[in-house]
Amino acid sequence: MSFNTLGLSEPLLKAVKEQGYTEPTPIQKQAIPVIINKKDVLAAAQTGTGKTAGFTLPLLQRLDQTRPQMKKQQIRALVLTPTRELAAQVAESVKLYGKHMPYRSTMIFGGVGINPQLATIRKGVDIVIATPGRLLDIAGQKGIDFSALEVLILDEADRMLDMGFIHDIKKLMKMMPQKKQTLLFSATFSPEIKKLASGLLNKPETIEVARQNKTADQISQVVHYVDKHRKRELLSQLIKTKNWEQVLVFTRTKHGANKLTKQLEETGITAAAIHGNKSQGARTKALANFKEGKTRVLVATDIAARGIDIDQLPHVVNFELPNVPEDYVHRIGRTGRAGQSGEAVSLVCVDEHKLLFDIEKLIKNEINKVHIAAFTPDPNIKAEPIQNGRGGGRGGNAKRQSQGGNSNGSRNNSRNRNRNRNRSAGDR
Repeated sequence: MSFNTLGLSEPLLKAVKEQGYTEPTPIQKQAIPVIINKKDVLAAAQTGTGKTAGFTLPLLQRLDQTRPQMKKQQIRALVLTPTRELAAQVAESVKLYGKHMPYRSTMIFGGVGINPQLATIRKGVDIVIATPGRLLDIAGQKGIDFSALEVLILDEADRMLDMGFIHDIKKLMKMMPQKKQTLLFSATFSPEIKKLASGLLNKPETIEVARQNKTADQISQVVHYVDKHRKRELLSQLIKTKNWEQVLVFTRTKHGANKLTKQLEETGITAAAIHGNKSQGARTKALANFKEGKTRVLVATDIAARGIDIDQLPHVVNFELPNVPEDYVHRIGRTGRAGQSGEAVSLVCVDEHKLLFDIEKLIKNEINKVHIAAFTPDPNIKAEPIQNGRGGGRGGNAKRQSQGGNSNGSRNNSRNRNRNRNRSAGDR
């Protein structure tokens, strides 16, 4: 099947061809015709499968079907995302695929001045890509008019729920017309997502192109057991001896990301950190330098896990395993994208054995364990509770109640208590 069979207009087909794409991915094959036909959609797709183009292309086609007369500050389409990085990724997709069409778009997010964003909307835009908190601030100042909204898209909806945006989303929904097309895209169909969808979508078409929480087959996964205090040493050795030139490394906390970045720099490895405390300018620069090969290692917290889109990123390293197993899937999904192969390496200390067990249970697969003799763990070191939670917000989760983790019930309670803390001011 080619893009020509999906009902896309000539300007869109031209833009797709210019990007070098010839055949749509499974999510694009299923979602594009449905969205063009103005149906609501509830879609789950494995990360790296072309989901962004899966809703961007039909959105542009959908808007091309009518040309209404717009009033000041009115918009036709809104895409909500959890983070600035993901907003930038969607905005880039809109720009690339809509390059031969007359639509105007803009990004709205925190961490930068609000006045230029208000001024841009006043000048007139068709499509807004926004994080919920900042958009709510602008709506509160009557800086945007949703009355002509035709399409609402919630991208990475599960992440938005996890970051505590549900109340902002509900407030925004009350400002929007009931008659509109709503698309909800998520990496998983969790019970929370299904509940959200039931209140937002009207007889949606359900699309699921991969088994829930399944990791991509083209990603090679490996675990190295190592003592916690020797992780940095092992990481440096892997990067140097294997000549890794582009490595995305995940830590749990912002402090941990900054510390590891400094340590890598001291060993002669160029590195930069990206997390919620960084300014928008610093985050944009760090990501750009990494993509261009100027920086060898990008150290990130989970706040950035879903906004980093690099077509041929070869290596992802879990310097610390995430407390929430689903985040492992999202982290390693930064590699092995668009059919490319990738490698995901996890450095696991004794504190994290329970977290590793939870991850393997989730993905229904035992990850390959590779022993490195020079880094054999000390059997006399005892596991300690993991104090810190996700690196996306202020502080961490409640203390873990068992070795390296806790039960699913207590873990979920910790997540619920800390959702609002996991939202940095910049991602509002």
